[in-house]
Amino acid sequence: MPRESFPVTLPNTLTLVRIALIPVFVLTYIFMDDMLWVSAVLFACAAFTDWLDGFLARQLGQGTAFGAFLDPVADKLIVVTALVLLIESHSNLVMTLPGLIIVGREIIISALREWMAEMNRRGLVGVSWLGKIKTGVQMIAIVVLLANPPSMAFPWVIVGMLLLYVAALMTLWSMFLYLQAAWPTLRDGLYEQETSAVVEEEDDSA
Repeated sequence: MPRESFPVTLPNTLTLVRIALIPVFVLTYIFMDDMLWVSAVLFACAAFTDWLDGFLARQLGQGTAFGAFLDPVADKLIVVTALVLLIESHSNLVMTLPGLIIVGREIIISALREWMAEMNRRGLVGVSWLGKIKTGVQMIAIVVLLANPPSMAFPWVIVGMLLLYVAALMTLWSMFLYLQAAWPTLRDGLYEQETSAVVEEEDDSA
């Protein structure tokens, strides 16, 4: 495979490092429950590299198609992994509900972006200012929850949970904005598919 398929740049290297941190982060959280701050620091470092690789790609002019694909994948992997760990450790509806909302939104928006890319309208569902704020609140909430024992008896857990619910509400609102922006294209695409299916049926019956 050509070397250009996997361009070795500093932003792409940071993205790969973020992915490599995931199993380390998981093992740390599971087996070092008396030092939860370590897993919280690892997650915070991963979240920081998410911002840093995008910043460096813009400043150094090292944006690549591979990086544009891999960066959101790495971001979703680390966030979903953290939420799964938190849902399992807390084992209650209070934690499960916002976690499922955030994970479900990521799945829906990823599918939506793929659809829009096929329709050559990907720019309509780019990252919004609300999405950036949501991501910041979400990352802070996860760091706080990772750093504390899974019990509502700890004040910081309550703070982290409240922040996570704020992020979940912002997640729903940003998803609505994405769907609203994409709806004309979705409607036209579905109409074209239905029209094509009718034409094929008519051709088959002719």
